[in-house]
Amino acid sequence: MTASKSLLIVYHSMTGGTRQMAEAAHAGAMADAGIEVRLLQAAQAGPGDVLAADGFLFASPENLAAISGQLKDFFDRTYYAVLDQINGRPYASLICAGSDGHNAARQIERIATGWRLKPVAEPLIVCTHAQTPQAILAPKQIGDDDLARCRELGEAMATGLSLGVF
Repeated sequence: MTASKSLLIVYHSMTGGTRQMAEAAHAGAMADAGIEVRLLQAAQAGPGDVLAADGFLFASPENLAAISGQLKDFFDRTYYAVLDQINGRPYASLICAGSDGHNAARQIERIATGWRLKPVAEPLIVCTHAQTPQAILAPKQIGDDDLARCRELGEAMATGLSLGVF
């Protein structure tokens, strides 16, 4: 039996924080058996993956007040190939930030607006408070409360798609 709806989670992570957040969202979305959930690293996702999805969750660290280069590359490689073919589909975002995260969230919002996607949740930003070069480059461990919020967002995305809410 083929799932009637699908959720694509695209992420990039250098120190593991964003990966943990994306995996938690994936686990939450998998709770809805009626939804196909795909978790792809940004470097492996392409236009076909975007066209095949009914909804999206984009996850990125905030690097120098922007999304990561690999997530930007994903958008660069897919943007025009899917333009005007995914209008109105729902999306949400996950940001792993050292201090703020809002600029990366705004960047995803601007790209999603160009794709004419529909935001269905506020950006979920987890702040690690990494401020020194050593802390910024160190492997991250996202706390249980923040991972629970990520799972809840994944579950909400899947449920909304399953029920046809968006």
